[in-house]
Amino acid sequence: MALSGMTGFARREGAHGDWSWAVEARSVNGRGLEVRFRGPPGFDGLERAARELAQQRFQRGQLTVNIQARRADSQGEGRVNREVLERYLKVAEEYVLAGLASQPRMDGMLALKGVIEAGEGEDDAEAHAAVEAAMAASLAHAMDALKVARQEEGAALQAVLGGLVDQIAGLADAAEGEAATQALAIRDRVTRRLTELAGEAAGEERIVQEAATLALKADVREELDRLKTHVVSARALMDETAATGRKMDFLTQEFMREANTLCSKSATNALTSVGLALKAAIDQFREQTQNVE
Repeated sequence: MALSGMTGFARREGAHGDWSWAVEARSVNGRGLEVRFRGPPGFDGLERAARELAQQRFQRGQLTVNIQARRADSQGEGRVNREVLERYLKVAEEYVLAGLASQPRMDGMLALKGVIEAGEGEDDAEAHAAVEAAMAASLAHAMDALKVARQEEGAALQAVLGGLVDQIAGLADAAEGEAATQALAIRDRVTRRLTELAGEAAGEERIVQEAATLALKADVREELDRLKTHVVSARALMDETAATGRKMDFLTQEFMREANTLCSKSATNALTSVGLALKAAIDQFREQTQNVE
């Protein structure tokens, strides 16, 4: 499985202590490697871990990593955050003095957000670090699963691209066969044209000279040789283990350049038809290479 795609999805779940979470990692096509991360507040080290894990596994693609985490209700004793409570009381006092509200009840004030905080033990920092490490492990597993998904896409792409390369090679062979008849077709065309213009005065020597000049301009042997070389290169790239998407994209441009020149030099309808089919196959090849890492 040499090729890797750039599209995939993976999800992993985990838990540690009273924390539970789910990690989702997805990727789509991209010219370079771009990582977008969204995680739970208080776990700032996870974004750096996500980027490092992505760089270790991927070279191209737009990755979106999302970690959703929740903590079960704490069973420990809580404490009153007096600073927050006093701010609430101060605001309430203004409304009470203005006659816009009644005196607040303490049970209502304690229910306000931030007034009661979960009790913190001496090992909270250590426990928090352990939870973050466990999340990072789930993140690594999700990245591994995403890589497998992209490799599975790559295997499917390899089969499609291999078939297209075989098609291009077959069309190049067909073009070579048609090109061999160009000289005779050009000679017949020149003979017919000169006879129309000069009648019997058109000598054999002039016909040969004109035909030779046109045949030289219509010679596509170099283009065919380069097409065959590109076919060999394409098959070699598909067997490489490194990311080859950019190289294959460049190779596609070279394929199309030779096909365009072949069509422009064509002197027969048959060769032009093969050239157009060749361009269509190369264009399909180009579309598929956009999915290769």
